[in-house]
Amino acid sequence: MHNNGIPLINGVEYGWADVVLCINGVPVTGITAISYGDKQDMQNIYGAGRHPVGRGKGRITPSAKITLIMSEVVAIQSQSVNGRIQDIAPFDITVSYLPANGKIVTDKIRNCQFVENKRDTKEGDMSIPVELELLPGFIDWGKLA
Repeated sequence: MHNNGIPLINGVEYGWADVVLCINGVPVTGITAISYGDKQDMQNIYGAGRHPVGRGKGRITPSAKITLIMSEVVAIQSQSVNGRIQDIAPFDITVSYLPANGKIVTDKIRNCQFVENKRDTKEGDMSIPVELELLPGFIDWGKLA
């Protein structure tokens, strides 16, 4: 039971093991983290009185970053004609959440490009994780597969 007294339906939550990520339709196994979201400019609109009479909505600004093991970055880098991942044409990232007992949810991060390429390692590392910022165009949220 959840703390609010509502019984569990199937007792299964989405977890990292349920995530399948594809870049341009190709599954990526060397991923250790992904973070994405969007933020919309909003403000209250005032008229008569002290309280808002409406709300205005403006730009939607998407953001994303991905952490890959270095061998995955090197494989992606090999697709660039000049070795710069920043020069790879825009691509889509599909993130699917595939729990054993539950609804499959798929988010699509559209028209991504890498903003940076870097390495950061230290003594004792047994693998080299590479966190890379992305510039996405927009995000399609929660498409059911």
